[in-house]
This record gives sequence, structure tokens and C-alpha cells, in this order.
Amino acid sequence: MAFQWNDTHIMVRDMLRAFCAETLIPNLDALDTEEMLPYPIMRKMFENFGMGEMQVSQWQAKLEKKKKEAAGETIESKGGGMMGMTRGDAMAMRMLPNIELSRYCPGLVTALGVSVGLTAEAIVSKGTFEQQERWVPDILRLNKIGAWAITEPSSGSDAFGSMRCTAKQDGDGFVLNGQKTFITNGPHADTIVFICKLDNGDDWKKRPILTFVLDGDTPGLTRGKAFRKMGMHSSPTGELFLEDVRVGSDRLLGESIERATAGGRKGAKETFGAERIGVVGMALGMIEECLRVSVEYARTRRQFDRRIGDFQLIQHKLAKMEVARMNTENILFRSFDNLTAGRNPSFAEASAAKLYCAGATMDVCLEAVQLHGGYGYMAEYRVEQLARDAKVLQIYGGTDEIQTSQVARSLLGPDN
Repeated sequence: MAFQWNDTHIMVRDMLRAFCAETLIPNLDALDTEEMLPYPIMRKMFENFGMGEMQVSQWQAKLEKKKKEAAGETIESKGGGMMGMTRGDAMAMRMLPNIELSRYCPGLVTALGVSVGLTAEAIVSKGTFEQQERWVPDILRLNKIGAWAITEPSSGSDAFGSMRCTAKQDGDGFVLNGQKTFITNGPHADTIVFICKLDNGDDWKKRPILTFVLDGDTPGLTRGKAFRKMGMHSSPTGELFLEDVRVGSDRLLGESIERATAGGRKGAKETFGAERIGVVGMALGMIEECLRVSVEYARTRRQFDRRIGDFQLIQHKLAKMEVARMNTENILFRSFDNLTAGRNPSFAEASAAKLYCAGATMDVCLEAVQLHGGYGYMAEYRVEQLARDAKVLQIYGGTDEIQTSQVARSLLGPDN
């Protein structure tokens, strides 16, 4: 049977909506004008719903399993995922906060996802057991805010080929140099995953990729002020500058050059894939909210002695929004079904999902502004904010153009 929201999902969804009504919505203006940082609300949500402890418990169970496997012990498969759920159900539970928060404040979801998602997952995927135990629990509990630093001023879509940040061996440690930009949580992060190239004298494109974990107050690391942006104002974005930052090998994920470079670009590529599926959940929340307020407005706004929803052009807009909502939900549900069947989405599938859903969100948000007319252009009606926030879905985590090339390459196969 295809995936559907069940009673447990709906109960959690309703609890999240109550949280948004009580805690998030009253602070939307402060978040959008950057008078308020997103982290207090993120932490309150984690405290109210026990999210931090739940995530730590799941991570610890996986870590213990990996330790036993490394020791050669036989592992009995107990089946199920979180609280005995299937993998699809467990992922759905983790996606619900993204969907519900994105109805009102997608920037908060971005800040949260980069911290407990990208940053923690990078450490889990490449770090030793000791490194995971050192950094992961505090990030998952939001005791510390994480940042994942890969983008540079000259390396956007060509993240690895144009990367110029370096790590040079110095005794039993390393010296790091370079600049990162467009780093979510960069201005405030306590723990930073820093991705760079080994300065070994080889051709730039052939140099191994290394990943380090840095504290926000590491000597030699400075940060710029948060950027002014078109949207996602509730998600602080900034620059990082590293000048002769000296770190020990314990800061290198894997702790040795050989282990750190195993898989090379593969770890970061997997992180990109997970990020792209996360965008689908955000897209669904934004589309659902734009559709909800547009239907309400079309029922109540009257022109020419008729409600505007009776005009065919308005009906056409609403119908297109509903189609986009259904398609986005179906893409998300398909990913849950695949996980339940034990199949992870391929990189091309994740790219195709993000490509469609990001474009659909942008279209729906702009249509919502148009449907509201002059009111839609006013900040009071919130569709103005969602339209600004939606644009970056087509840019971060890989631009639409990069997603298109990934999908096309998977169809064409290698050049023989």
C-alpha cells in the first residue's frame, strides 16, 4: 500500500501547528527583519518535543551497531526504524517539522537542517567513533549550532574543482587557510565542518579532499557579518576567513590522511543528496500554505459584485497550485515508500526531486502574490515573504542548472 499520513503523523502535525501558532507566528516579523535569531525557537521546539534526546538515542543505537560490526560481532537485525517504525515512517516523522515550519518560516528550517542535518551527518559519515562521541551529541541536542562550510567565492557549482581552501601538514597537525562564503549559520556557529584540499603540491583538481571540525572561536578563524539577502532572513548566512589556523590531527575527520580521503568527494555528494530530499519537505509546506491562504482569499475577496474565486482565471491559478501540491506530496511519499522497501534514492533521483519541487514552489508563491493583487505585495499578507524565501530553493544545495545536468547525465550514461 502506498504511503499515507497515519493517525500518529497527524497527531504530531497538529502538535507542531499548535507550537507554530503559539511560538513561531508571533515572532515572524522579528525573524524576517533579523531582530531575532532563529536559535531560541529551534531550541524551544527541541525541548517541547524531546527531539534532541530522540535524535541522540537513534544516533547512539547506530553507533553501537557500527562498533559491534567493527569488532566482528554478529548483529541481529531487529527490523523497523525509530520506535519500531519502518524507515519510511521514521523519515516521515523527521520530515514533519520541516513541512510545518516551512509554512511560515523556511529560513528557520534551513538553519536547523544545516546544523542537525548537514553538520552532524558529515561528522557521522566520516568521523571516527571517538570523534562522533566528541561532537555529535551537542549538535543533535542544539547545545551547539553547526555550520557546513564548502562554498567559496570562486567555487559555487564547481565546489571541488574550483576549491582553493587548503590544509598543509605541519608536524603532527595541519595549517588551514582560505575563505568560505554563503555559509548558513556561519556568523554564529559553535561547530564548523570545514572542507578543503590537501596542499601536497599536486595539480589542484587532483588534490585529496579533507574535512576538519573547528570550534567557532578557533584562533585564526574570523567571520564576517551576516549578509543582507533577498529572502530567508531568519537563516543567518555569512563568510569565514581562515589565516594560518593550526589544528591537531584529532580535528581531521578520520584522523589520518588515508582514512580521511577514503571515499573522497563521495561523502560530500551524499550530503548534497540528503539536502536535496530535505528541500522537497520544505517545498510542500510552502506550497500548502500559499494554497491555503489563496483559497481563503479567493472565497472572501469580492470584485465586480462577485467573489474573485468565481472568475475562471483565478480558478486556473488555484488548480495549478493544487496540482503542484499533489505532485510535491507524491514525490515525498515515493521517497518514504522507497525507504520502507530498503532503497535509498539515487543522486539523480534526489536531483530530479529538488529540480521539480523548487521550481513548483517558486511558481506557486508568485501566483499567490499575483492572486492577492496589491495586498500580496505587502509584507502583512506573508505570501510576499514566502515568494522571497522560495527563490533560494532553486539555488542552494545545487542550482536548477546543476540538477538538470545530473538528471541528464544519469539518462545518457558514460561517454564510451
